[in-house]
Amino acid sequence: MKISILATTHEGYTATKEDFDTLSGHAAGICYMPDDYWTLCQEPQDKTIKRTGDAKGRVHHSVFGHPQVSLLLENVPKGLAMLLNNEGIYNTSERSARYRKMPLAPEEEVLYNKWIEIFNHIITEDYKKRCPNYFNARNVRTLAQQNARFLTSTFTPTTLEYTVSYQQLNYIYKMFLNEINNPNSNEFMTGLKPAMAEFCTALETATPYIDQEIAHGVDIKNRKLSLFDDHSKIEEYFGDVYATKYKGSFAQLAEAHRHRTLKYYVALLDEPEFTIPPCLKKSHALTTEWIRDCQSVAKNFPQGMLLDITEMGTLDWFIQKMKERKCTHAQLEINQQTNDTLKKYVDALTEKNHHRAEELKQYTRGSRCTFPGFTCPDPCGYPDGINETREI
Repeated sequence: MKISILATTHEGYTATKEDFDTLSGHAAGICYMPDDYWTLCQEPQDKTIKRTGDAKGRVHHSVFGHPQVSLLLENVPKGLAMLLNNEGIYNTSERSARYRKMPLAPEEEVLYNKWIEIFNHIITEDYKKRCPNYFNARNVRTLAQQNARFLTSTFTPTTLEYTVSYQQLNYIYKMFLNEINNPNSNEFMTGLKPAMAEFCTALETATPYIDQEIAHGVDIKNRKLSLFDDHSKIEEYFGDVYATKYKGSFAQLAEAHRHRTLKYYVALLDEPEFTIPPCLKKSHALTTEWIRDCQSVAKNFPQGMLLDITEMGTLDWFIQKMKERKCTHAQLEINQQTNDTLKKYVDALTEKNHHRAEELKQYTRGSRCTFPGFTCPDPCGYPDGINETREI
C-alpha cells in the first residue's frame, strides 16, 4: 500500500477556482486513466478543464466534493447555522451560547439577565451545597447561561467556521436561492430569507467558488433544504434502523446536529410551546413566570421553543449518540430525550425478541460512565448526573 498527499488545508491561503476545477478534473480522470495519477497530472491543462466541464455538464458532481473550503461566517443568525448544519457533509465550530453571552435585543437582554440570576440562585442553593466540587463558580455560571439562553432568539447572530466541499457549497447556495423564491415558506424560514440572500451575495462577492453549472445540479436532482421537509407520515420504528418522533427545543436540535450520522426533520407546532427546565417545576410561581416570559418573545422564535422533531438513523449510530449525550456535561434536555428514545428502543426490541435487545439494556443503568468498556475522559463526580436524576 502507498499513500500520497494530494491536497491539504493551509490556513490563510485562498485557492483559486481554477485550482478547485483542476483538482476535480484530475479526480474525474481517475476512472479511465491509462497510467497512474501522476501521469494524469502531467496532461495539458486544457484537457483537464475540458474533462471538468464534461463532469459539470453530465452532473457528475461527486468529483467536485474533493476540494474543500473553510469559511468564517460572522453575524450569522443561529437559525441559518441550523439550516447549514442539517445539510450533507460538513464540519462546523460555532460560538456557543452555553459558554458566552451573545449580542441580544433589548427585551431579550432584560429577560436573559433576569433568569441568569434566578438560575444562579437555584443552582447555588439546591446543588452547590450538596456537590461543591462539581458546582464550582464556572459550572454554575455555565449551567445558568445554558438555561437562560432558551429565551434568546434563534435569529441571534453568531460566529462559526464552516468547512464544506466545492460541490456542497454550490448546492447550498442554490438551495438558499430557491428557498428565497419559495412562496410557501413557513414563518421561520421567511424570517431567515434576508440572511439567506445576504449569505448568497457574500458567497458571490467574497469567494471565487460559485459555479452556476454545479449549482444547477440542485434543480436537476430536485434537492431542497431538508430541515422542514415534510416527514409527517413517517411512523415510529425500532430495529436495526429506527425512526422516532418527539417534541424538542431549537436548542436541543442544535445539540443533536452534532451527530452527523443521524438525520433530523422538524415542523413548527400549531401553537407555541416551550421547554421548561426541570429545576423550575418545583415552583408553580417560577414555572408560570417562565412560560409567560417565553410567550412574550415567541415572535422571535426563542431557542426554548418546541418543535415536532423526527429523528432517523441506525441502531449502531444511536449507541454512538448515547456515548455523547448520556452524560452530566451534556445539555439536560437532550440527555433526557435520548433516554426516552432508549426506553422505546429497548421495549420494542424486547417485544420483537430482537437479538440485540440485551445489548441495548446495558445502556439503561445511568450515564455513559456506567457503559460497559467506557472510560470517562472527564469524570464529574456528581451522583445525580451519573444516575441521571439531575434536574439542572
